[in-house]
Order: sequence, then C-alpha cells, then structure tokens
Amino acid sequence: MPVFSCGGMRYQQSWSDVPWSDVKQEGQANLEATIHRSVELGIHHIETARGYGSSEMQLAPVLKQFPREKLVVQTKVMPKPTAKEFLETFETSMRYLELEYVDLLSIHGINHAGHLDETLRKGGCLEVCRQLQREGRVRHVGFSTHATPDVISSAIRSDEFDYVNLHWYFVNDLNRACVAEAAQRDMGVFIISPNDKGGKLYLELPRLRAMCAPLTPMQFNDLYCLARPEVHTLSLGAARPSDFDEHVAGLEHYERAAAVVGPIERRLREELERVHGAEWCRRWWAGLPEYFSVPGEVNVVEILRIWTYAKAFDLIDWAKFRYNMLGNADHWFPGEHVAKLDWARIDAVLQGSPFADRIPEILKEAHGLYFDAPVKRLSQS
Repeated sequence: MPVFSCGGMRYQQSWSDVPWSDVKQEGQANLEATIHRSVELGIHHIETARGYGSSEMQLAPVLKQFPREKLVVQTKVMPKPTAKEFLETFETSMRYLELEYVDLLSIHGINHAGHLDETLRKGGCLEVCRQLQREGRVRHVGFSTHATPDVISSAIRSDEFDYVNLHWYFVNDLNRACVAEAAQRDMGVFIISPNDKGGKLYLELPRLRAMCAPLTPMQFNDLYCLARPEVHTLSLGAARPSDFDEHVAGLEHYERAAAVVGPIERRLREELERVHGAEWCRRWWAGLPEYFSVPGEVNVVEILRIWTYAKAFDLIDWAKFRYNMLGNADHWFPGEHVAKLDWARIDAVLQGSPFADRIPEILKEAHGLYFDAPVKRLSQS
C-alpha cells in the first residue's frame, strides 16, 4: 500500500447512477487526468464505493489504461439485511468497474451495532465476502466506520477483517485505542478524510498555518498520522490532479516524520492547554456517555470535541459544518445538536464527568458559536 490513497468521492459526475450520456466530457477528462497523476506519483491505490454514485462507472475506462497488477483497487458496499442484497450490490459494483476482481472490499459503514450484526451473523454479508474470496473475485476484506469506539473495537476484536478504514488524526484522538487494537491484530489501518474531517485543512486558517510552520496544516496532519507505524495509508479525496501536490511535497520529511512533527505538536498542545487548561485537554471526554445514551440522542462527546479544537485554532468553518450535520447525516454522523437537549436531565448525563460543572455552559457556547443552517453530507447534496 502507498502511504496516500486516491479517494474516489470528489471527482465523479454525480452522487447517483447516471447514463454515460450524462457524463460531461470535461469532467471525465479531469477524472482521467487525476488518476494518471495519482499513479505517476506512486499513489496506485484507487478507492471508490457503490455509494459514490457514478464514480465506479467513470473509473472503468481509466483503470483499463494501466496493467491490472500495478493497481490496488478498492470498492465498498454497505451492510445489507440479507446476503442476497449484499451480493447483488457487489455485482453492480463489478459491472460498473468492469473488473474480474478487486484487491480490497470494504463493508462500507459499520456505523452501529446493527450494521456489525448484519455483517457477522450466520448468513450475513461476511459469508458472501468469504465466498467471493474463494472465487478469486476479492483479495482482502475490511470495513469502514464512523461508529463510536466501542462498536469499532468489537468489529476489530472479531478477528474477521484484514483492515479498517476509520477516523483518527490530530483533532480526533477518540479512536486511538482502536488503532492500537488493529495494529495488535496485524490489520491494515487506513485513515479516512484526514484533511476535510480533520479540520478543513485546505482552507487558509492563518492561525493554524503559523503554528504548523514550516509545514502546512495538511502536511502536519499527514505526517502526524504517518509517524505512527500502525498507520499505513491516508485517503486523499482528490478532485483534480493538483490536489496531490501539497501532500506529496510533505513526504520530503517522511523518513523523519516524528522528529519534524514533534515540535509542532508541542506548540499545538500548548495552545490547547493555554485556551482550555491542561486538565481539560488531558481527559475532557472522561465519563461521558455516547449519544445513544443521552436524552434526545444529543452527541455531547462530538460537540465537545468540535468546540475544543475549533476554539483553540479558529477552525470556524469546520466547526459549523460538522456541528450542523448533527441530526442531518443519519448514522454517518449520528446524534443531535444542543437544541435537542433536555436541560432538566443534564445532571444525570454528566454525572460521570470530572467537568460536570463546566460542560453545560460549554454546550450553550458551542451552540451559539456554530449553529447555522442544517448541513448534509456530500452524498446527500
């Protein structure tokens, strides 16, 4: 696996299946140029999904331009209630991709315990994957996830998967234990969306840019992740050929990544402590229930995470986008925002937290700072 992957969710024509006649020539030319630039740079892992609309179909003629054995192709299929539905969806992916096999197949979005059950139970999705492996149509099976750490950990500990695609980067440390568990089981660790979900790091962000010098914020985040030997690849959701350039330039420091990011990380953590206090930074999440145990399913943990990093580094656009997705992105970004909170029951929610006295005011502040119009995921737009 290359240390960067070419993610296929930002260059396609449509988020739904469309006929070839609807694909604009300039859009297809851009997709082709993006893939060629990716492979030219050594980024030969091409990642897509059935849920990415026309991405698979548009990739098919481009993938044929390379020797098959030179590419690592991954697609993803969501969990389904029956094996039949899962297999049918996989077959649709293969027809669009026009491939005899995929190197990597992910269960796309084991985002709650129900998805994990659909995958692992007798007659479930995983049995289909095993049959596809026996037939030589799938090489390795993994899962992608936006779940809470307990669900991710359960999936990892099942010992049924070769790799995991998950969120972990500087502004999201909640899955650190899951990354460690995956490494203990010799699983591949693939970091999802470190640039967008990791803070919209492609924006100007003058405060963060100054603190990350001599790296850019994206380069710092890349090397912060890659400095951990358990992390194997980061997804770059490229929309055009030039989107790789800043990331590849940062690889100048790859061999000494830990030494390069160390001083920058210390500066950033010192700023977090200056803004919030050392004790908050050390364990702000301690004793907090996950959203499904909070009245109104308010995602207190996620809201506090957003507030903690956005307030310290002026990540306002990122914070507003993430905050306003709450209640609008289903299991891909679960839970509700503060407007749904039952304040009469907040004491019970926070009884396990060492910061129970501070958190109500923080939640009110976060809602005041970040609440705006509802936001949808790209695939819902």
